[in-house]
Amino acid sequence: MEPRRLLASMFALVLTYAGAGARAAAAVEAPVDAYPDVASAYWVEIDGRPLWAGRADARLPTASLAKLMTALIAVEHGDLDGWAEVSAGAAMETGTRIGLRRGEQVKQRDLLLATLVRSANDACRALADAIGAASDPRSPTASFVARMNVRAAALGLANTHYADPCGHDAPGQYGSARDLATLSHAVLAAPILAEMTQQREMRMATAKGRTFTARTTNALLDGLPGARGLKTGTTPAAGRCLVAVVDRGGRRVLAVLLHAPERWWDSIGLIELAFEAPSVPAHSGNATPRDAAVD
Repeated sequence: MEPRRLLASMFALVLTYAGAGARAAAAVEAPVDAYPDVASAYWVEIDGRPLWAGRADARLPTASLAKLMTALIAVEHGDLDGWAEVSAGAAMETGTRIGLRRGEQVKQRDLLLATLVRSANDACRALADAIGAASDPRSPTASFVARMNVRAAALGLANTHYADPCGHDAPGQYGSARDLATLSHAVLAAPILAEMTQQREMRMATAKGRTFTARTTNALLDGLPGARGLKTGTTPAAGRCLVAVVDRGGRRVLAVLLHAPERWWDSIGLIELAFEAPSVPAHSGNATPRDAAVD
């Protein structure tokens, strides 16, 4: 079923499920594995405080969630107002695409938008190659991936390694639920990325005026109150993956699900449960993903 219809048809039932179980399950003080069946690995936090986690440090394929790091590198090292020439490799990208052609000129900002909103692999690769070429014109993709791994190390992502900028299944391409939570905080700290990841639609044009329009891959943005992003991903090895961010009443829930067969249904249930968790007293402080211990 198409994700937006699935979300609309199941939302009321999930809210009922969430309300019924919240008082018993939400008031935990450490990220215990309360819901082991929702995904191969997952992480749920509210206001930076971990609530539940399962196999949080397991190294797993993350599909297009890798594009969160690509986006962070683009903001930190790219020229978003500059033009990028679509590389041959970008034009040949497989999976989700917007239809870029080799040699077309596109603003890096638009490539970034297509990468985050539509999860377009041709836009992602064109962006990575444009930035990577500045340091190594002969191997722009490899240069960009090396930068991704340097940034991952700087963020303390001990269970993350990149081999591809767009998230294709590949040897040496993996991440963890805990690391993705940490990465998501870095992405949300960049205003332009926080804004782009919550857009439902996008429009862009090449230098010669060829236009593209596309909708988000994130069904939560179409029906879940307070949804602010963040990224979807799907590959054969990774299955269905999701990083979801929802803001309500001054509180924020962040959920990461890796290889989650029912990512829409289960993410909504987890998010609703998390919002019923009690607030942390001001004097106690909030844990960060990197600080928390998981059994």
